[in-house]
Amino acid sequence: MYTYLKNGVVVNKRQNILIENDRIKEVSNEDISSMLPKDARIIDCEGKIVLPGIIDVHVHFREPGNEQKADMQTESIAALKGGITTVCDMPNNSPAITNTQSFLDKIELAKKKMFCNFRLFFGLTNHNIDEALSLQSEYLAGLKLFLGSSTGNMLVDNKEAIDKLFRDSKKIIVAHCEDEKLIHTNTERYKNLSPLPYNIHSLIRDEQVCYNSSKFAIDLAKKYDAQFHIAHITTAREISLLSNAKLEDKNITAEVSPNHLYFCEEDYKHYGTLIKCNPSIKTYEDRQALRNALKEGYIDIVATDHAPHLLEEKQRNYFDAPSGIPSIQFSLLMMLQIAKEENWDLSLVVEKMCSNPAKRFQIKNRGEVKEGYFADLVIINPNEKTFVRKEIIMSKCKWSPLINTTFDYKVEATIVNGKIL
Repeated sequence: MYTYLKNGVVVNKRQNILIENDRIKEVSNEDISSMLPKDARIIDCEGKIVLPGIIDVHVHFREPGNEQKADMQTESIAALKGGITTVCDMPNNSPAITNTQSFLDKIELAKKKMFCNFRLFFGLTNHNIDEALSLQSEYLAGLKLFLGSSTGNMLVDNKEAIDKLFRDSKKIIVAHCEDEKLIHTNTERYKNLSPLPYNIHSLIRDEQVCYNSSKFAIDLAKKYDAQFHIAHITTAREISLLSNAKLEDKNITAEVSPNHLYFCEEDYKHYGTLIKCNPSIKTYEDRQALRNALKEGYIDIVATDHAPHLLEEKQRNYFDAPSGIPSIQFSLLMMLQIAKEENWDLSLVVEKMCSNPAKRFQIKNRGEVKEGYFADLVIINPNEKTFVRKEIIMSKCKWSPLINTTFDYKVEATIVNGKIL
């Protein structure tokens, strides 16, 4: 079966793409539509942008265990609606994915329910390092280490276990880096204030909380030459720990979420706990430093940390509201809008959301518009806007802090393994 995308701007160059079954057969400047079989599907992409399907290496689809918030079906549909064709799902489920059998069971569940491509992370504890190091699976994205507690507390705080992990692991270690002791100290300092400051979350989970933990982990990774990736960098100070060498030359890489590139501390005044996430959204200066670090190569990947909760949970008082923002459906639109504001070339968005995630997490034959690669593509209309309202939200929780936001682009179609979904 042939599908032919003609007249589109593939990233920055006008090209035509021929898909045969699930693969890209040809990318060329020549229009061969007249030579195709009669049953070929031809899509005229005149005026449209064609990108590789987005690879989101940090999502929380909540299943198994918290299906009232989200499930693999609803969240994979939301992903496709936003142009995301591959996800890497985190292990802080209920129960957590911290043993081989639960990992294998989750694979089978994902095969049945997810509409997009997927990989899964295996969760680390103080007691399962040996089992994690021995796990082998084509669906394994990496090992997830929580150095700071978050939703579905999986805190690893045993120094011997952490040391063994970095010393012996041949797999990529992905860490949530926050200093747990300092979080508790800051909480005690601020918890009795009345009223609470509007930016209470960024005061409790402040710059030092992130820097202390990131430096500890990076020092260990350097000591043992480990493959290490820091999730959701949020501060200018942490950038000083990173290198802007080419991705292929790094053992230590970092990601940033669209939320930390889009929002800043002042937005707590309007959104309150709706934008409460861990690590916290910080200052305008931090946000700008993150944008610059992304452009300059210190930050390698953009990933959402998509984390749905029920709206009624998020509307509780600060200390009772869970951390996490549902964002997968609008992450590409957020990044396209930021790129427009910052006058970035579109190739930067593709590098950080497609090719770098594929390379770093060894997701083979995806992340580029290239002959022989899987036909994972997203078609963007740069001439139509997207107005975010509740009715278009596909995530099960049915809310977003972006409601009533207008983006200057529209995701028009998403193709996964050659199929328009």
